[in-house]
Amino acid sequence: MLINIKFKCTYHCFFALVLPFFAPPFISLTEASDNSNQKQHYVFVHGSGGGGWDWRKMESIMLDRGHKTHRITLTGLGERSHLLNADINLTTHIHDVVNTILFDQLEKVVLVGHSYGGMVITGVMNEIPHHIQHAIFLDSVIPDHGMTAKDFWPIENQHRVENGIVYFSWLRKASNPPFDVPQSLATFTEPVNFDNELAKMIPATYIEFTQNPERFTHEASPNKSWATAISRGWTVFSLKSSHNAQRSNPHKLADLLERAVK
Repeated sequence: MLINIKFKCTYHCFFALVLPFFAPPFISLTEASDNSNQKQHYVFVHGSGGGGWDWRKMESIMLDRGHKTHRITLTGLGERSHLLNADINLTTHIHDVVNTILFDQLEKVVLVGHSYGGMVITGVMNEIPHHIQHAIFLDSVIPDHGMTAKDFWPIENQHRVENGIVYFSWLRKASNPPFDVPQSLATFTEPVNFDNELAKMIPATYIEFTQNPERFTHEASPNKSWATAISRGWTVFSLKSSHNAQRSNPHKLADLLERAVK
């Protein structure tokens, strides 16, 4: 079930007074032009504590539809968790993605960032804008220049931090991988750069995930990422799902990833 422009009221509603004057692009799943014949190269960047493994289901769907994909695992996470140390910062993760794109000689990619991944792909956009055809932010932060992930999440108040490592409250180590793992605190405290005018010209889409989209209205409940996306003139969607739609609603998410790229 796809509901456009219906959002969670998780932030202060100051924007409700001003944002109705900005009309976001409105595209429904049934009314949008058919882009299914346009094959893309999607580069997936996971969220906090995750890994490239989280996109296996999505990758299978996208490959079946004729697209190409890269599932990136950021340093210190997923199958690279043995590299975890307190010196890993946001720049490390940005370069994980930048170097994958450059060394694999990828051009005109669709860059997809989930949750914390919004910080990472913002930095990637700033460094190599010519390689990016479209950026898609999935239920993620959308930072301005100089912001940190900590500006969005009070890390120390919500999670245990020891020796520069964040142990997320949701961590549940299973007997066999894959599972979410701890992450370096520095990835949340380093500011992101977003001052490249070419990066700001990259077409972008914000997709919010919510369990109850019918409860939220355009006027009364914008969240911070939604407000930023609207102010930048991005296309905005809302998808009924958990925070991890790549797990709970992958086919609908795949539909939206295709529709987002014009």
